[in-house]
Amino acid sequence: MTNKEFPLSLIICTYEWPAALDLCLRAVLKQTVMPTEVIVADDGSKAPTAELIASYQAKFPVPLIHVWQEDEGFRLATIRNKAILKASTPYIVQIDGDIIPNRHFIEDHIAVAEKGCFIRGTRSRLTKEKSEELFASKETDLHFYSPGVENRFNAVRIPFLSFLAAKKKKSGNKVKGCNMAFWKEDLVRANGYSNDLKGWGHEDEELSWRLINAGLLKKVVKLRAVIYHIHHNEASKSDEHKHHSMLDEVIEKKLTTTTNGLKELQ
Repeated sequence: MTNKEFPLSLIICTYEWPAALDLCLRAVLKQTVMPTEVIVADDGSKAPTAELIASYQAKFPVPLIHVWQEDEGFRLATIRNKAILKASTPYIVQIDGDIIPNRHFIEDHIAVAEKGCFIRGTRSRLTKEKSEELFASKETDLHFYSPGVENRFNAVRIPFLSFLAAKKKKSGNKVKGCNMAFWKEDLVRANGYSNDLKGWGHEDEELSWRLINAGLLKKVVKLRAVIYHIHHNEASKSDEHKHHSMLDEVIEKKLTTTTNGLKELQ
């Protein structure tokens, strides 16, 4: 089903893991409601990722756009900004390339979208053994009771009860960039992610706090918009202390925008 009444862009961030991106794109193709467009935000992957995306472009029912930047280290914030600038719709759903979304994922995000809010979803994790099994089988149909699913409660989908678990908070803490959604106009007003955040950590919280400072609410969604996170080793956290200081400044000074974001890339 193609989504015409609620145009949205799905942004998928990736770096040098085409096997995981393959599973992610397979799951996107199974969505009950397709996004208007899919934008792969690629932080410098080599040819195999580009070749994978090209192979999917021929069979995708909606535009599949590859936004790429040179590999100059971990620059997730910057490639997300470049993808946001490319988005042609008023609403953006954001995941990572190591995510397998439930087939109702886009449908659910449309249902929970609300003006004055940005969405923070949850995630379930897959064990290393389960992840390896999926790479071999290419299977993406997962459920809360599937073997190898951790954080099972986050995999439960009960749409008609989701309003009971949804909460609106004036806090930018505990956000997960692998399952978030925003109105593009809110991102533009905040000037997007901070390009100064290089290396792992807190780019989502830094942006979220600026959105909170601007008067938005974080809407925490459960029992809908289910995703499964493929197992992988954690990235280096050597830059985390620098990011913490930037985050603290946003909170203390109640900043609503960044001086190095979307506009600086145009």
